[in-house]
Amino acid sequence: VQRSLEAGDNPVGVSVLFTVSKMDAGPIVCQESVVIDENEQATTLLPKLFEMGTKNLLEVLPKVIDGEITMDTATVQDESRVVEAGMIDSSEGELFPAQMTAVECHNRVRGFSMWPGTYLYFRVGDKDEGKEPLVVKVIESKVLEEKAEPTNFIEIGPKKGGGLRLVCFDGSVLEMLKVQPATRSVMDAKSFVNGLQGQSVRWLDTSSEKQVEEAKLES
Repeated sequence: VQRSLEAGDNPVGVSVLFTVSKMDAGPIVCQESVVIDENEQATTLLPKLFEMGTKNLLEVLPKVIDGEITMDTATVQDESRVVEAGMIDSSEGELFPAQMTAVECHNRVRGFSMWPGTYLYFRVGDKDEGKEPLVVKVIESKVLEEKAEPTNFIEIGPKKGGGLRLVCFDGSVLEMLKVQPATRSVMDAKSFVNGLQGQSVRWLDTSSEKQVEEAKLES
């Protein structure tokens, strides 16, 4: 489910299938899909899909026990349509607006809402010297339809209840509605801005540093 949300899949769904030695490769007994809201997160979607899967299992189980549905009558999976969903690593939680679009950032926020979460590095104030970057988790977001000139400065939207606007490299805009600075509680955009006491805030591009670290690990 987390990888499906990260990929922007819609609709999503559940399958009831027979188990075989290969993981998730057995014949399909039944399937159900559902169209979800573009802002749905794993935190809320997983319980819904669990309930849907349980309902389907209870409906088909008597037919399996009676022999009405068997391994031979179930639908064989099309191997060509299988998409591997790799294990999620905690290091994947960082967002890289210098390389990712607003949609890609938003989908990662949605997919990783339960674990490992998503975050950015902020620079608060105009002076860089002697200040450690502030790690800020992105708890809830949405993608705006408008485009903007790429910048690393973050500002709150003009409308009441607006979020922190982050402009990605392609000009797409991610609005961060709820965030959580390190050692602080979850807060809305207005509360975060009030705490800045008039100081500016920018997101930091750490993508090149990340690439260097990965290269060292591979060497």
